[in-house]
Amino acid sequence: MSRPARPEDVDDICRGLPEVELGISWGDRPTYKVPTGAKGKGFVLFRAPHRSAVDPETGEMFDDLLVIMTADAAEKEALVADTSLPFFTTDHFRSFNAVLVQQSRLGEMSRDELAEVLTDAWAAKAPKALVRKHLGDG
Repeated sequence: MSRPARPEDVDDICRGLPEVELGISWGDRPTYKVPTGAKGKGFVLFRAPHRSAVDPETGEMFDDLLVIMTADAAEKEALVADTSLPFFTTDHFRSFNAVLVQQSRLGEMSRDELAEVLTDAWAAKAPKALVRKHLGDG
């Protein structure tokens, strides 16, 4: 197994994927995007603190959340249900195919596990021809 994941791994992994750019979405939030048209589609977003995502122990809004897209609801549920991983969701994200994770908890998974989740998020949003070219699957 690789070393524990770190917050800076997010940038390294995302920028290592084909045709990824760091842009803005949800108003002013840094977002990794893939080209799918004029604006591109985001697959990882740095979420601003919001009352819909608070620490259950302190009641404080999380200030280091990543929103990571998933291919579908089944993938989302599998990530959230895996107690060895730090992913979760909130009522606000109930209808979104995405999981949340605190950057401060990324070390609870390996860099390889993080790379797999981020690559899957990229593949869920990237043009299918680009995914086939990069990953070799149909």
